[in-house]
Amino acid sequence: MINGIKFVGGELELKNLGRHILVEFYGCNKSKLDDLKFVERTMVGAAEYSKATVVDEVFHKFNPHGISGVVVIQESHLTIHTWPEYGYAAVDVFTCGHTVDPWDAFFYLNREFEAESNTTMELKRGLLDLPNLKVKTTA
Repeated sequence: MINGIKFVGGELELKNLGRHILVEFYGCNKSKLDDLKFVERTMVGAAEYSKATVVDEVFHKFNPHGISGVVVIQESHLTIHTWPEYGYAAVDVFTCGHTVDPWDAFFYLNREFEAESNTTMELKRGLLDLPNLKVKTTA
């Protein structure tokens, strides 16, 4: 422990409320990215594959192309915005707690959208044990 920060195996260990993965999928199957029913099934399937509890889902197909949607899960959400003309999809997978692994949803989506490449960034949300963290409360 250094200055109140715990390190495990050389890695910084922080308590967090959730994990948020931001994903850029490139070179995807263009027809799949513009198929509303496929995108809906795939996003719900990713949530279920990661063992999340699906609460609701809303998807919209734009004219002439593209889809935006959200799957609300008990543990938070999965969202998608597609640009089929570019074979590109922007996806967020946000899970709270430690029972659902957002990377399971990522791997499922990567396979189903047939992405040639991707970039990802994982954010730890709700870091509660940072030194000198001050939480303002209202009465």
